[in-house]
Amino acid sequence: MKDLEIYCVSNKTLDFLGNTNYEIGWVGKEKAPKNYLTCDNGDNIFYKEKYYSELTFQYWFWKNKLDLEKKNWIGFCQKRRFWLKKEKNISEINHSNIKDHILRDVPEEWSNYDAIICNPINVNNVKKMKLIKRGFKSILKNPRIFFDANKQSLLLHFDMHHGHGNIEKALEHLNKNDRDDFFKYLNNSTFYNPHIMFISKPEIANRWFEDLFSWLFKCEETFGFDNLKGYDTQRLYAYLAERYLSFWFKKYTKSLNWPWAFLNIKS
Repeated sequence: MKDLEIYCVSNKTLDFLGNTNYEIGWVGKEKAPKNYLTCDNGDNIFYKEKYYSELTFQYWFWKNKLDLEKKNWIGFCQKRRFWLKKEKNISEINHSNIKDHILRDVPEEWSNYDAIICNPINVNNVKKMKLIKRGFKSILKNPRIFFDANKQSLLLHFDMHHGHGNIEKALEHLNKNDRDDFFKYLNNSTFYNPHIMFISKPEIANRWFEDLFSWLFKCEETFGFDNLKGYDTQRLYAYLAERYLSFWFKKYTKSLNWPWAFLNIKS
């Protein structure tokens, strides 16, 4: 049994991952390459892929492949973002050497943790013109946002990029144990752990998926699909999941931030 199973979700062929221990989960509309895992069978939400993005595969994995009897680590990455062995000079990583840098085994540093999440990214220090253009409603509500970078929170960031007020509407559907804590996190944090990427033992993944998808499916009652369009809102459910993951794993697990790299792949 492998100590670490990594599933990379993609709608593009990833030849450079050949001959590695990575499994590739296919979410593309075209026929999947040989040996790629497809998620349009069994219990699935493949018809929602346009709105759920890589969560389409993660849901399928949860319902059809997750084995709670296993004791190994399982994790997810995506076609442009990959777990690394250690901190590296990211600019030096490319298609020809990515195999030398991607995470393949369980590091000793993980022994005192039960979940791994991406190194965080900051969302504050927003350019003034962008604040005016996209955050005008938020500035009217709290003018200090314009002058104080510490007030440029995850809540502001979501309002600016994925529909003003949408995440607060979504919070109405969240379980009571998390609703207030998650709002405080969004309102007070200026960074988050991105990309819906995590590594954990199966029992933690199961708990995460249970909380996540029960919430997102309730959110469909408010947002549906017909009015979700363009970069800002088409993948709204994935954007919600991304922020919730950062909060949930910090609240319910002993998590460790871990390095990752962006590798450009033509769409």
